[in-house]
Amino acid sequence: MPKPFLLEIGVEEIPDWMILPALESFRKLFSELLETHRMAGRITRLEATPRRLVLMAEAMADKQADSVEILTGPPKAAGESAAAGFARKLGVEVTHLETAQTPKGEYFSYRRTVQGRATLDILSEALPELILGISFPKTMYWTVKGGPRFIRPIRWLVALLGKDLVPFEVGGVRSGNVSSGHRRLGRKEVRVTVRSYEKRLQKNFVLVSAAARREKIKTEIAALLAGSEYRLKLDATLLETLVYLTEYPTPIVGAFSETYLDLPAEVLVTVMRHHQKYFSVLKEDGHLAPFFVAVMNSSGDPDGLVRSGNERVLRARFNDARFFWQVDQQKKLADRVEDLANVTFQAKLGSYRDKTDRVVRLVEELGGGEPEKRAALLAKCDLTTEMVKEFTELQGIVGGLYARAQDESEPVWRAVYEHYKPLSMDDSIPSTPTGQLVALADKLDTLRGCFSIGLIPSGSRDPFALRRAAQGVVRILVEGRLPLPLSRLTGGDEQLREFLLDRVQYYFREIRGSRYDEVNAIISAGCEDLVDAASRLEAIGLVRPTENFEPLAASFKRIQNILRQAEFAGGESVRESLLEAGQETELHAAFAALRPVVEAHRRQGEYRAALEAIATLRPKVDAFFDHVLVNAPDADVRRNRLALLHHLLTEFSAIADFSQIAAS
Repeated sequence: MPKPFLLEIGVEEIPDWMILPALESFRKLFSELLETHRMAGRITRLEATPRRLVLMAEAMADKQADSVEILTGPPKAAGESAAAGFARKLGVEVTHLETAQTPKGEYFSYRRTVQGRATLDILSEALPELILGISFPKTMYWTVKGGPRFIRPIRWLVALLGKDLVPFEVGGVRSGNVSSGHRRLGRKEVRVTVRSYEKRLQKNFVLVSAAARREKIKTEIAALLAGSEYRLKLDATLLETLVYLTEYPTPIVGAFSETYLDLPAEVLVTVMRHHQKYFSVLKEDGHLAPFFVAVMNSSGDPDGLVRSGNERVLRARFNDARFFWQVDQQKKLADRVEDLANVTFQAKLGSYRDKTDRVVRLVEELGGGEPEKRAALLAKCDLTTEMVKEFTELQGIVGGLYARAQDESEPVWRAVYEHYKPLSMDDSIPSTPTGQLVALADKLDTLRGCFSIGLIPSGSRDPFALRRAAQGVVRILVEGRLPLPLSRLTGGDEQLREFLLDRVQYYFREIRGSRYDEVNAIISAGCEDLVDAASRLEAIGLVRPTENFEPLAASFKRIQNILRQAEFAGGESVRESLLEAGQETELHAAFAALRPVVEAHRRQGEYRAALEAIATLRPKVDAFFDHVLVNAPDADVRRNRLALLHHLLTEFSAIADFSQIAAS
């Protein structure tokens, strides 16, 4: 009879940012366990709080299905005595043997039924290794050195298959049916079954479901602000952080003095968000209100003690920020440039002063004028300010705010403010051409420098966030429509070029949603100008559904294979005197007539029209292959036909390599 399964790993608090990757690792390991041991069952849920990782499964059978094993013995030609020896070794009668046909001839064999093992026994053996195999960025010993390692000490284990306990031990902790409630609000020991697990924990102030915790936070915040003139500043990332920092989240509203609103909103929001994990509150006009929302890991704050404690801590933080703002303003950004010589960028690449000089030169090399060079000069100066030393998340933003306060022009201060963008795939690129060029130069300098000294990402290691920098370069080029050739940007470094092309593929496929073969077709045809590549890719997506496109692409793939097999490298012109009347002559004429039309469209960037024109060639290509023998007996005729195909392929593959297009 199918049974449900529950596995809960109870631990000391896990850092919130490690939880979701750990759950994915947990899922993978258990799925592999089911597959490897041929166990029936399917994972239905994976949940986590800071103090527990939980896996639930359904339809687990009592035992593995029986299997049949075929044992091969001596060859039949060895005779009856060899068969008898084989049967005796197996403990069966000779009459139970069969013969099996193999590539080497007929052999004696025995078909044996292997009884499936009990699921309970398999789980008991496998779960300790599975639990310790869950992937974390770092782990610790919690018993003795050389003992088991996990992200935090394991304190309890619940493992139930239906009503049966799955017995095993990890680091001296035995599995059982006893969980633990909320650290302060619930019972230390909570006896559970698979079916009662969530309800019993909820009674002890643990919401096992992340979705339930998320909904509780959102609903209760909405209730707190209902009927007021204020609204929450949406922050999905902070919400997820709080979901995995709490087991029983409860929001509260706190206030701070309006006098702090004299500070830039960016500073106040950063202090609240990054340092205190508070949500900001906005007025109806979108300006910051003197309130915040904190989320407790508790059931309530009837006496307001938690609220007043949070207000007191925030007040101290805001006072620090105000002090740093006032002190920093006593020295202009331009006067801090030389101070960057004391801030190391990378040991082999020098200081941030060195980096600044390189970025200024690179901005000039890329065609930037005075605003771009001025912004590049000031971009890193806020690294020497007290504000950024205390609130590192504000780097760049503080520089922009200080530049604005010190009367730098808007193109300059905004470029400084935004030059770290985009910080993620969800973030926007800099909003101005000046900012885009400075951000591009900054990221390129980091990439060029790190690649020049061998700091190239491998596997999951990427200490200088070079993948993010490269993705930023790609996005700025495409979305900012900067027609700068990749070879010029990479400074001739072929490894860096390949690294950027990998990010180009990822961007077009995963972010823009283009099909993999269309992206390959564009890159194979040439990808120096990403703005141009994006236009060609868009055109392919529009023309692909037409009736002639994919059949023509299949013909181009056939042409490429023919040329490769013939080892024909091109370089020969088509001799019209050798063309056969009919389909071959017609294809050549159609090609000659189409070439200037396609070229004109291509020069104007009208790629859709160019592709549509090329697609009209399909009937002529089909007719050619149906009636003309490319591999003609006459060597001159054969090479002439190969030359025709080569010119056709080369001329029309400048927009896209059609041979890369896969049939739908």
